[in-house]
Amino acid sequence: MTLLEQEHEDFRSTARAFMDREVVPHHAAWEAAGIVPRELWRKAGDAGLLCFDVAEEYGGLGAKDFRYNLVLAEEMGRAMASGPGFPVHTDIIVPYISALGTEEQKQRWLPGCVSGEIVTAIAMTEPGAGSDLQGIRTHAIDKGDHWVLNGSKTFISNGINADLVIVVARTDPDAGHQGISLLVVERGTEGFERGRNLDKIGLKAQDTAELSFDDVVVPKENLLGTEGGGFVHLMENLPQERLSIAMIAVAACEKLLDLSLSYVKEREAFGRPIGKLQHIRFTVAEMATETHIARVFVEDCVRRHNAGELDTSLASMAKWWTTELQTKIADRAVQLHGGYGYMSEYPVAKAYLDSRIQTIYGGTTEIQKEIVGRFLGL
Repeated sequence: MTLLEQEHEDFRSTARAFMDREVVPHHAAWEAAGIVPRELWRKAGDAGLLCFDVAEEYGGLGAKDFRYNLVLAEEMGRAMASGPGFPVHTDIIVPYISALGTEEQKQRWLPGCVSGEIVTAIAMTEPGAGSDLQGIRTHAIDKGDHWVLNGSKTFISNGINADLVIVVARTDPDAGHQGISLLVVERGTEGFERGRNLDKIGLKAQDTAELSFDDVVVPKENLLGTEGGGFVHLMENLPQERLSIAMIAVAACEKLLDLSLSYVKEREAFGRPIGKLQHIRFTVAEMATETHIARVFVEDCVRRHNAGELDTSLASMAKWWTTELQTKIADRAVQLHGGYGYMSEYPVAKAYLDSRIQTIYGGTTEIQKEIVGRFLGL
């Protein structure tokens, strides 16, 4: 049964035209600069590519259908557009505001999120705490009508461009995971500083920052969700985040397969295209088979997610398996390209470097397997 309907294909046409016009010609320059210009976010908002699930009264399309998110991931993968942090914004961060925000918060923030005037980030990871959220040290002290926030975060996607940062902070030092809250810090708040735009081996055009909070005053009205409920709120949204990463992985595998197939048909050795050599033919056949399995798996997860049936275990399975496959397919693609695969100007080399983070962020492969194992009663 076909997953997508005509309206999704119409959306694909819009997304593809946008990528071809606004992204592909400039991506190399953005990689050199280490950041995507803010103007691109506003153009994406104008094209309807941001936060399409946000309700109409806040400027969105009200399209609560993750198939649109899938299509955008596919088109960004086809264009190798790893710089624009649209999926982080649309799939991961803004849903917290939609689900947890008060009416005042939604009115204040969501229209700008949809239009691209507001870029969002979520600050979980710290220099000493990655996958273990209970180990965070960033803390906020209750001062009556506000909190005073102190701490530091690192590896924050969209961190340089972000106007709105959801900060995971400890508001009760003695309550364990029940002492964690989500506080929204806005651009220009005194004491909120951005450090380096981090120099990564891949995703060069996506700004990834260090953030610091030095006696930052956070108004009580900037609490997102319930005080002490931050850990639970994060756990509730993680299946969608992990599905989003899996969708990106599958799109990348399909792009790598296309690049490899084209290359082995054209590259000659021993008087014929290398694709005619049995070992090469078998390798590409394996890549195609595994990529198809990943596609079927992820589309099933999207169906389940739309039906409200995607559980944490299945999302973790999808996240770890597809991202590990992506790194394997990328490695095979480089090998098939030989020396050219090691050259930065070849797309396959960029795809190889971009792939490596996929098994790390959003919860490492090891964390995902731990989650699955616990769901199995082990």
